[in-house]
Amino acid sequence: MKIKPVTPFEPIRSEMIPTGPDWITQVKWDGVRMLTYYDGSGTRLINRKGNDRSKQYPEFMDVPSYCHANSVILDGEMIALSEDKPSFHEIMRRDSLRREQEIRFAVKQIPAIHMIFDVLYYNGDWVIGNTLAERQQLLQNIIIPSAQLQFVPSYAEGERLYSVMKERGWEGVVSKRLDSTYALGGKDGRWQKLKLGYDLYAVIGGVTYRDGVMNALLLGLYEENGRFVYIGHTGSGKLNQEAWRSLVQQISALAAKERPFHNIPQRIKGAVWVQPLLTVKVQFMEWTPGGTMRHPVLQGTADVPPESCTMMQSM
Repeated sequence: MKIKPVTPFEPIRSEMIPTGPDWITQVKWDGVRMLTYYDGSGTRLINRKGNDRSKQYPEFMDVPSYCHANSVILDGEMIALSEDKPSFHEIMRRDSLRREQEIRFAVKQIPAIHMIFDVLYYNGDWVIGNTLAERQQLLQNIIIPSAQLQFVPSYAEGERLYSVMKERGWEGVVSKRLDSTYALGGKDGRWQKLKLGYDLYAVIGGVTYRDGVMNALLLGLYEENGRFVYIGHTGSGKLNQEAWRSLVQQISALAAKERPFHNIPQRIKGAVWVQPLLTVKVQFMEWTPGGTMRHPVLQGTADVPPESCTMMQSM
């Protein structure tokens, strides 16, 4: 593979949707950011963190079957559906698989959909200096859409799209300037995301039980000085019974004698402390004055290192 992985462009968080002819708005998918690298002879799928996920999604390795290009880098989101809506839990079931036999089985049992929204490199040339409008037109010309791989549509009326997302209970929207170039490793106001709530990756530092059954996870984040602080608790959320039981088993093997949190959690009565090694994705409405999450909902387990779960995520 001749093409080296890059860090994708990220949107900043916004509290309003920009309007005007210079802006388009797209659905913000509740999935895993994934870049496709094809150099004419080999393919690699690399996530936002730079981790190779080629084995996890074998159905997307034949780039010529869905893209007219001698070489290309495509930017998009890998998603999986549950009850006709994107589910972070479902896509993480695919993303966390490592054994080849399990992956082959999961291709049909947990079908992934690759939503493509940008192109960075085409036929030996970088196109990141082109405008978004030009890159979108290029994508229209080279992508062969199917049930498994789709070109993300853009809408001129962002407020209307956001209202639809709100009605459906989806994650939110991303607005982008049509004249924006693609900044590798960048994050600025030319791309803006408006979400129905906040989400972040957190570390499990303890659990509580009711009648001998685990009913809540005590979650924490790391501050800049390295202190692990409690940010709230959540129940099973969007995990099904099988996934919750699996998480309970993993947690049972990580019981600790001492409290890992620097501060004292609200739910300390009957708490069982856990070594801070397991990470999850959680969505919540807002931060309370006391620094905890309001109405948090567990989205699923996460394949990110605990040390990356920092307070900076919410900035």
